[in-house]
Amino acid sequence: MPRLRHLVTALALLICGHLSVVTAQETATLELVVESPNDFPAHEARIRDLDPTRLEHAMQVLGLRRPGPPIRLTLAGEDSTVAQNTPGWIAGFAYPNLGVAVLFPERSPTYPDSNFEDLVLHEVSHILTARAAGGRKVPRWLDEGLALFLGRSWQLEDRSRLTWAMLREGEVPLADLEDRFSSDRASATRAYAISGAFVHDLVRKRGVDSMAAILAGIAFGLPFPEAFQRAIGASLEQAEIYFWEYHSLWYRWVPILSSSMALWVAITLLALVAFRRRRALDTAQLKQWEEQEQRQRLAQEPSSPIGELPPGPLN
Repeated sequence: MPRLRHLVTALALLICGHLSVVTAQETATLELVVESPNDFPAHEARIRDLDPTRLEHAMQVLGLRRPGPPIRLTLAGEDSTVAQNTPGWIAGFAYPNLGVAVLFPERSPTYPDSNFEDLVLHEVSHILTARAAGGRKVPRWLDEGLALFLGRSWQLEDRSRLTWAMLREGEVPLADLEDRFSSDRASATRAYAISGAFVHDLVRKRGVDSMAAILAGIAFGLPFPEAFQRAIGASLEQAEIYFWEYHSLWYRWVPILSSSMALWVAITLLALVAFRRRRALDTAQLKQWEEQEQRQRLAQEPSSPIGELPPGPLN
């Protein structure tokens, strides 16, 4: 019986994972309802003009065939009660189970979002992720990593922030990121960089459909470690080890490149290059002076009489 039960579970998960991969033609339209009590007409227009293909792409990555009820976006000014009770470095947050997101337009852009449109998609992604997981709990690092992945492309700034996070704290377990997103700006920034890099690496290695498969497993009721392993083909522990081994190259080299020894080596090399160039310029200048002196001597010597000229060549 246990084997039969596992077989039925695996078959159902496989079917669920298969159904989670949808095309643009199958995806229904996601409706965004904007509430702007403080009146942000320019930002309302930017939400209305948001490229619908970005929303469709988010639904496909998450495995959502139907987007569900409209998502309400509330634009809050800095004089609002909600803004005064929210740390200034937070540009938005979502209530996934309610389908509501609160955005602070005057705080955008704030990392990890490059602009206001990225912020909108970031918060909408939280709500869509919750719906794809059937309302069940999704680890915070995966939720934020998916929001960053769907909000914008991976950039050099993210790579730099990840390297800085590794220099500051070394290898941070994903489970330890949970509380850092709500701690302070510096901690949240490092947590975003790590979770975003981890999700990007998973997509690069296992394909974009792997994210939908993880969420489908969660929605089906599997414990997260099992849902992860079935979708990725490796345990979460193994994936973390590979992740840190892959990114540790930067961690090893940056301290060396930024050390005082490296600085003196660089200065020495620059000095040698400058010395060689100076020597080449001096040699060229000396040669030019010698040629000028020779021309001056020839110009000052008296002409020889015709009779004293040496015999010329025979014609």
